[in-house]
Amino acid sequence: MLNVALLSKWHVHAKDYAKEASENKQINIMKVWDEDQERGRKWAKELSVPFEADLENVLSDKDIHGVIVTTPTSIHKEVIVACARHKKHVFTEKVLAATLKECDEILAAMEEADVQLMVSLPRLTERFYLYAQKVLDEGLLGELTSIRCRVAHNGAVPTEESEHGWLPSQFFKREETGGGALIDLGAHPIYLSNRLGGKVKAVTARLQQTKGHEVDDNAAMIVEFESGALGIIETGFLSYGCPDQLELYGTEGTLLFESRQPKELISSRVEDDALIMSDQLPKALPSAMEQWVDAILNHSIPSIHKADVRNLTLVNEAAALSHREGRRIELSEIQRGR
Repeated sequence: MLNVALLSKWHVHAKDYAKEASENKQINIMKVWDEDQERGRKWAKELSVPFEADLENVLSDKDIHGVIVTTPTSIHKEVIVACARHKKHVFTEKVLAATLKECDEILAAMEEADVQLMVSLPRLTERFYLYAQKVLDEGLLGELTSIRCRVAHNGAVPTEESEHGWLPSQFFKREETGGGALIDLGAHPIYLSNRLGGKVKAVTARLQQTKGHEVDDNAAMIVEFESGALGIIETGFLSYGCPDQLELYGTEGTLLFESRQPKELISSRVEDDALIMSDQLPKALPSAMEQWVDAILNHSIPSIHKADVRNLTLVNEAAALSHREGRRIELSEIQRGR
């Protein structure tokens, strides 16, 4: 049994992780801590567990084995490094950090403490991604030349109830988030493209503040892969009814997905020009949280790797820099500590 504490309900997915943890027979939620004590006390009451106002008291509790961190991104490093110091396993929400430097410091602390870190990158466990990777690996598209990936929703479209839309107001505070649509929702197309396209050489990005928020609510990025392929990443909080889209183009084929379902495969290497492969998708992998628990209790190796987490941070940092300076950014600039 893995005893865990929930650290903050700041993130919009905090309640989802609490629900998944409560439904997992191998997880026992013991305590809640929150940097906002009023919010934390209310959440603890809802979950029928104690609230602890002092984070140090939570981390000093030897009966707690791990924590689920859904704090503001801006305090990820402070909180997670403290968890590592106390030998606590950590499950957290993307992104791990706003900069590669902070990301590497967190990863180093966790590695030194010899505890498990899992960052939730959920689409890497889903059937559509696994099928796309399989098609690429089998060479059905020939040489990959282009990727387009779009993930967007209408969370920042004003409503009668809220000028911010249905996203919580803290999602628009730069000091807490480190960014807007790209660093949050855009994480999905970034880590998917990183896996499918390979090592990234450079990015050119535009982060639009359409509704006048402190952070971007609409964003697009051109990605140059070292292979020579190009990627287009699109995201935003201003699109009603927008289906997730993934398009892979190669010298011998095209693979299209919509709403994370296969739409079409056209390949010179298969008998039929157009195939709908809905019944041929691989079985989904265990969720990120299930993999985290299994790695702790059974020493299994998760499918979501340190490289996925690090490359996500690196591309995000390069995109933010590209927007600020209005130019193409080679990732080597950040890696060598510009």
